Amino acid sequence: MNDPDVLIVGAGPTGLVLALSLARQGLRFRIVDRASGPGQASRALAMHARTLEFYRQLGIADGAVARGVEGRSIRMRQGGRERAKVDLTAMGVGLSPFPFVLVFPQDDHERFLIEHLAAAGVSVEWERALVELSQDDTGVTATLEAESGRETLRAAYVVGCDGAHSRVREALGIEFPGGTYNQIFYVADVMAGGGDINDVSVNLAAEGFVLMMPVRSRGARRLVGVMPPSEIGEGAPTIEAVRPLAERLLGLRIETVNWFSTYHVHHRVASRFRQGRCFLAGDAGHVHSPAGGQGMNTGIGDAFNLAWKLAQVLNGRIDPSVLDTYEPERIAFARVLVATTDRAFQAVVGAGLFGKLVRGLLAPRLFGAVTRLAAVRRLMFKTISQIRIAYRDSILSEGRVGSVRAGDRLPWVPGGQGEADNYSPLRSLDWQVHLYGQATTTIASILASASIPIHVFAWSARAAAAGLTRDAVYLVRPDGHVGFAAADPAARDLPAYLARWGLARRAA
Repeated sequence: MNDPDVLIVGAGPTGLVLALSLARQGLRFRIVDRASGPGQASRALAMHARTLEFYRQLGIADGAVARGVEGRSIRMRQGGRERAKVDLTAMGVGLSPFPFVLVFPQDDHERFLIEHLAAAGVSVEWERALVELSQDDTGVTATLEAESGRETLRAAYVVGCDGAHSRVREALGIEFPGGTYNQIFYVADVMAGGGDINDVSVNLAAEGFVLMMPVRSRGARRLVGVMPPSEIGEGAPTIEAVRPLAERLLGLRIETVNWFSTYHVHHRVASRFRQGRCFLAGDAGHVHSPAGGQGMNTGIGDAFNLAWKLAQVLNGRIDPSVLDTYEPERIAFARVLVATTDRAFQAVVGAGLFGKLVRGLLAPRLFGAVTRLAAVRRLMFKTISQIRIAYRDSILSEGRVGSVRAGDRLPWVPGGQGEADNYSPLRSLDWQVHLYGQATTTIASILASASIPIHVFAWSARAAAAGLTRDAVYLVRPDGHVGFAAADPAARDLPAYLARWGLARRAA
């Protein structure tokens, strides 16, 4: 078998999205996993707007939405009574083409991605484990072990997407500081009657909590909570240990239990996400509490950030130094995320008096009060959906126009009657310029010399509402973030930016 450009170790959502992104951009790669096949159960459920925007660039968002369940509202319940309800669609309207949380269990999600990968002519190599790894200035040597024996291959780059117990991270000697929460979580897939199938429900009480989310269209519900300390013994925990509290808080009767599992939650961030020609992504680089359903989405964000950089470097379309931006862009967000979710998690699940006070009194009242404010609701959507993630401090980011700074996600502008929105061109997975108004002959000439397309949109109230500026130049990265922004329609600093990153040589 020919040596690949990239070896992907791990075929969870992070590795599969990385693989699919590389396939769309014509790279030679292999994806291996020590497991015998995709997962049979899952803890990750929520797909947020930013992830769906990435999937739209890959052409698979509609399929994901069709297979999942749109969670369009969040209900906050306390002691079995509803205290507040927030309409997610209203929170995100005008901010993203996907103003909802998509509930798409990880096991179904992985199979969905594997199907699309197979359609691209790529198969996951199951039951193939990484056992040795070394690298030099020109590539990485990896030894894989399967039932048929050992194989040594050479790749230009290796990406470890192999989870919290990453063999890639271990082989590189990268530290993984953090800790493990004392509480034991449970997750259950159950059939239960009543309630709105499209609602996400947070159920609190002094003695514990239960998160309930819809699963698939058949009416199943996913329950997540913390095992009561009094129910933790030597035997394997069962649903009976949590059924009384869950049914009381949910106001439902659990009719059938499809499966039940318990697990520990960790909070860790690797000391680095890159070492030479090897990278870490997803749980191999960061794990944290399930607060906000951010884990899987963050790993997919890692994959999308890294994929275009690897593809453009290997295709000779950008300077290799762009790979230096992966770690600082993604590790900064991972550290903030772990810290914030840790604080939220500890406040909600704490076993002491403060934790009981938060669950039994403070959280329901505070949630209901703050979500009445439109500005708070929009900020909540931006945060949970991950559309606020920005790389303003990245060396790839240059310029600012109005409220949009380089490094920000390109604001979404809905299409008018019979018109496509401004995200449609992002499917090219390549650099492009967006301009809302009129383009000058100067900017057209600059871009033509670098073979970078320009998309000119009519100036509109919708563009203004999104925070864009008339006639300004926005150079958009392949991942939909702004790389360069200039109010000057001639963008006189743009040639220097293109030259610095090797983009000016693309037409040669």
